[in-house]
Amino acid sequence: MEILNLRPALKEIIWGGNRMKEQYGFQTDAANIAEAWMLSAHKDGPSVVVGGEDDGLTLLQAVEKHGKEVLGTKCASLPDFPLLVKFIDARDRLSVQVHPENEYARRVENENGKTEAWYILDCDEGAELIYGFNGDLTKEECRNAIEQGTLLEKCNRVAVKPGDVCFIPAGTLHAIGAGILLAEVQQSSNVTYRVFDYNRVGKDGKQRELHVDKALDVVHLNKPSRDFSAQGAVEKIDGGTCQLLAGCEYFSMHALVIDGECSRIADETSFVSILVTDGSGTLTDGKQTLDVKKGSCFFIPANHGSFTLAGNLKAVEIRV
Repeated sequence: MEILNLRPALKEIIWGGNRMKEQYGFQTDAANIAEAWMLSAHKDGPSVVVGGEDDGLTLLQAVEKHGKEVLGTKCASLPDFPLLVKFIDARDRLSVQVHPENEYARRVENENGKTEAWYILDCDEGAELIYGFNGDLTKEECRNAIEQGTLLEKCNRVAVKPGDVCFIPAGTLHAIGAGILLAEVQQSSNVTYRVFDYNRVGKDGKQRELHVDKALDVVHLNKPSRDFSAQGAVEKIDGGTCQLLAGCEYFSMHALVIDGECSRIADETSFVSILVTDGSGTLTDGKQTLDVKKGSCFFIPANHGSFTLAGNLKAVEIRV
């Protein structure tokens, strides 16, 4: 199987902005691009192969064509494609929300749970996230705050800057604030339970649906202790640097800064996805040479062996 160059599924949502049109060159007639689903085999927004022998296939179709082994041994027992990688541009605040863990999501929604991580690429001065509560709550106290419109008073607000990493286990209350551009790596799931949405209305003129009962079933009601620093130190590698941003049982994500030529390996355990956040260059495996630019996303099959990123660029490398 060749390295796949992927075109994203673009999502217009009420809170989205225009940075992905202006900075990444993504084209759409929609008023905004709130989310670009860069690596996606999800039915709600599959990414599509551009060029090569699988041109025009969705990522899922390409995987099915070549066989599940292209995902790697870590995915052998998994029922679905495991990950979803996005760019998110929040011009306005996102709803305050929570995602379920696997057991609840599969039982209630027939979906995966959703643990995720955010890597802040750019943000306005003073931008902030909501991350959990600012103190421990009971379920009844949380319900009362939602119903009485005082939930924001209970939320833990965290100021952010480019380079910050926010790891969000399923069950953690969270929201992206206004003026933030980020890369998101998550389990492949589209289950979101909103508990507060600033009383906004959608295109139909109605307030967006809340999911209070389900949210209260899954939300963790304690104050989180995790900080927003990368999990690993910056390490020198040939041709640049590598830093572990976040790692968990579902995925790992590393920041690559390339100034020259950097060789990496896709072994038998996992496919590799390369999400380019800045700069330009090439990606080659000795047979293919693909142009790399800001906003590019690639799928490299498991057991593909060595590949080389060359140029002056920044990227996030994602593995299961």
